[in-house]
Amino acid sequence: MFMGEYSHTIDAKGRLIVPSKFRNELGEMPVLTKGLDGCLSMYPYEEWVEFEKKLRALPLTSKNARTFVRFFVSGASQCELDKQGRILIAGPLREYANLEKDVVLTGNLNRIEIWSKDRWIENTSYDDMDSIAEGLTDLGIML
Repeated sequence: MFMGEYSHTIDAKGRLIVPSKFRNELGEMPVLTKGLDGCLSMYPYEEWVEFEKKLRALPLTSKNARTFVRFFVSGASQCELDKQGRILIAGPLREYANLEKDVVLTGNLNRIEIWSKDRWIENTSYDDMDSIAEGLTDLGIML
């Protein structure tokens, strides 16, 4: 399980150090792809395979399903951690997530999210958390 928040920087070549606490869970060939809300998502390979199975089960006759699959799969790639614990983030993914220098990596149970620091700040206003929590009781989430 991934949890926690870590601040790092991305270098001019697009390399990013993955926090050591995340590395063992990621395994040797994690998958990096677009995430929702303008971040990137990195999955251990085994978790990606499970996600891929769910994507494959979506009906091809549904335009929304095709768009959803295309969003996640078209930019996805396996990446390797180098000896310094860095991954190389491809240009189109850096552009999508607006990754230039300051980056925030967050653990989110089965995946890691990679955010530009500015987008992370924009997306972490928890002012309406009480109403969000109330809405999740319908899904069986109780505090």
